[in-house]
Amino acid sequence: MLTTINQIWTRGQEPSRANANAKLSNPLHGIPHDRLMADVEIFAQERGLTHLLSELKKGALVAQGSTCHDRLDILSDEEKRILTEEVTHKWRQTPTLYYMVVMSSLAAAVQGMDEAVINGAQIIYPTQFGIGDSNSKRDSWLVGLINSAPYLCCAIISCWMTHPLNHYLGRKKTIFITCMISFLTCIWSGLTNTWWHLFIARFFLGFGIGPKSATVPVYTAECSPAPIRGALVMMWQMWTAFGIALGDLVDLTFYFIPDTLGVTGLNWRLMLSSAGFPGLIVCLQVLFAPESPRWLISKGRYEDAFNELCRLQAENEMKKGRNRVVEMFTIPRNRHAAVASWIVMFGQQFCGVNVIAYYSSNVFLASGFTQVSALASSLGFGALNWLFTFPAVFTIDTYGRRNLLLLTFPCMAICLLITGFAFWSTSETGRVAGVSIGIYLFAIFYSPGEGPVPFTYSAEAFPLYIRDVGMSFATATTWFWNFVLSITWPSLILAFKPQGAFGWYAAWCCILWVLILLFVRETKGKTLEELDQVFAVPLGTHAAYGLRQIPYGFKKFVLFQNPVPEQLYQLESESEVLSTGGDEKVRREVEGLEKANV
Repeated sequence: MLTTINQIWTRGQEPSRANANAKLSNPLHGIPHDRLMADVEIFAQERGLTHLLSELKKGALVAQGSTCHDRLDILSDEEKRILTEEVTHKWRQTPTLYYMVVMSSLAAAVQGMDEAVINGAQIIYPTQFGIGDSNSKRDSWLVGLINSAPYLCCAIISCWMTHPLNHYLGRKKTIFITCMISFLTCIWSGLTNTWWHLFIARFFLGFGIGPKSATVPVYTAECSPAPIRGALVMMWQMWTAFGIALGDLVDLTFYFIPDTLGVTGLNWRLMLSSAGFPGLIVCLQVLFAPESPRWLISKGRYEDAFNELCRLQAENEMKKGRNRVVEMFTIPRNRHAAVASWIVMFGQQFCGVNVIAYYSSNVFLASGFTQVSALASSLGFGALNWLFTFPAVFTIDTYGRRNLLLLTFPCMAICLLITGFAFWSTSETGRVAGVSIGIYLFAIFYSPGEGPVPFTYSAEAFPLYIRDVGMSFATATTWFWNFVLSITWPSLILAFKPQGAFGWYAAWCCILWVLILLFVRETKGKTLEELDQVFAVPLGTHAAYGLRQIPYGFKKFVLFQNPVPEQLYQLESESEVLSTGGDEKVRREVEGLEKANV
């Protein structure tokens, strides 16, 4: 617990007028022992924490030299052993931490199920509502509008409510309210009788999805230790994939339910309503979970933060009161994080995955499947999408976020081309086989890469004082392009045919690979504070580094040579802050940021 108690002291200080967020060095480095202990005592007295003075002193010393804890006489042998095991046995965490992560991430199953159940329901409800002519541009746009309604709400309204909700209610109460909204609006969707009524119900579902999708990854990131933060935050994507698989199973199960007296379309109504039940499960549990200690410290509730740290063993950081929307784009470190988050969030949609999640039943029908076979095949996609998120639990913190994206995007492009080109086959058997192979292989490559990385990356990229706003920006990005993708696909496939439509998103996979290579930084294995140095590297410097990785990758993976990898940035040692590869431009930018008066 000492590795996190020290944050009450180090992050509980009043933020300076200088841009502390841009500093790369340890703020406690170089402070004499007597002065440090005196500062801790003053801090404890001012905040009513004198009964925790011994723990705070230990924490301050650990924070001053986190790798030298074994030489601190103030620590007992048992405390030294625990600090060592936090590195050597990184998965040995408290049950409360794992419970909190899994429970809150279950909220992701709501949108996962919604993506899947609307996929099954849309082959039934359009005919009942008089918008079922697949050759009609009007009907195609209306079906796309209904399917995309929650994500339109997320992009233009609900994601931007994340900050006020989190500011006044905290993380877990925000999750509770949004999950309850999700549950009620899913039930509402199953009770509609016109296309415009269904659109309204699904639009209001966006008020549950938007703030929840921005809050849960941040909540998890703030409560997770650095060595396994990526694996824990990606639980969001794992439960999203689980929701898709469960929703596809629900589609196949409820499809055979007949109408009853006075109820037409009982099968699709049950499909849409069922998506809300994961949200209800979260509502029944989330208020018993710990609150984010970081949020509590930002409210001056140090005693409560300490108590939650005892349950979670998580880190904390003081929120700084500034014009956060402006600073997200004017401060280079923050702007670099925003650019990288925008790329991965945009890529999560324009890699084409939700074309399959929303419309795979229609795609399978067009290739020659029956309705039941199409739903069963969609279940296969959902199952693969979920199962192949499990490898990412281990690879995301081992190989890194950026490397997983660079590996999987070319593969996804090839899979989309296979799917589209299969429609040129004159043999129904060949067409069905090609479409199935392309879609299933796409799921296998998407799930460990662009599936879990975007929400994990965006939740950790921004510094705490703008993390709510930054995550709002990131989630609004993904839901806006989700809306664009889902509303345009019916018309796109009508105009370009399947070959052109899938080729369009294959081309975007190639473009996104280049953007990731140039502008997305690696974040694995670093604390949220150490990432300041990573994102301080100028865009031009990082882009040049990305280009130099092309010949390095060719030598390593094609010629099977063993070239020396280039280290773009190094984190500080205990005695000095190392420059980023000797780059004078980086040094000048860092020095300028530290002198900035914002």
